[in-house]
Amino acid sequence: MSTAIEAGAAPPARPRRRPIPAAALAAAGLAALLLLWEAVPRLGLVSATMMPPPSALPAVFMDELRSGAWTGAILASLSHYLAGLAVGAGLGVALGVAAGMSRAFEAATAWIVRVLRPIPGLAWVPFAIIWFGVSTRAAVFIIAVGVFWIVFFAAQGAVRGVDRDLIEVADAFGFRSARERLVKILLPAASPGILVGLRTALGQAWMAVVAAEIFGVAGLGQRMMQASSLLATETVVVYMLTMAALYGLFDAGFVALQRWALRWKA
Repeated sequence: MSTAIEAGAAPPARPRRRPIPAAALAAAGLAALLLLWEAVPRLGLVSATMMPPPSALPAVFMDELRSGAWTGAILASLSHYLAGLAVGAGLGVALGVAAGMSRAFEAATAWIVRVLRPIPGLAWVPFAIIWFGVSTRAAVFIIAVGVFWIVFFAAQGAVRGVDRDLIEVADAFGFRSARERLVKILLPAASPGILVGLRTALGQAWMAVVAAEIFGVAGLGQRMMQASSLLATETVVVYMLTMAALYGLFDAGFVALQRWALRWKA
């Protein structure tokens, strides 16, 4: 009997392999990309002028840093970026929440939204120059336009998606005015969706920085255009990576802020 049981017993389970940490996989993927990037120009598959290898970038970065061009470009772009992001995101949240709360306001602005939404940020550059000249205000305007629609639709959708039962409960507890509903119910309930839109806007604003600075306003975009006109592709790549690093820092900081703001959901 015992022999039969032993014969029918399942074989011992093999020990499960430990999964490779996500950070290790990310580092391996980045290392593979850098090795491939280094190999392509060195093997002569692409000219180093068109695709400079990563090993050529540190020296160029140090030259830009010593000359002060790198620091000056960052400070200038940050001033445009932060101001444009604040203006575009602020207006986007305010008008998006208004459209989400009021059907009348949404209907009144429906055709305005349909007309203006498809116009890309670059199309506003000539008007920015005419209205503000080649100035910081023109750059802020272009960045704000690029950010506005993302935040507007995120805020509108988040407010419109709030559970109607919450509003009925608020009515039962005496929160009947628009201000009380907004502060006590709608904004807390819609905040996850609004924050997602704001996080997306962080990246969109950096994309708009280049468009805002290519017409002569000082900053990272202007420096990239100057370098590209001289075929200094190593310098262009240095500033591209600078923008990527700045976006990474802002995104990481925003994620930490988002977790803190939404800690009540945990």
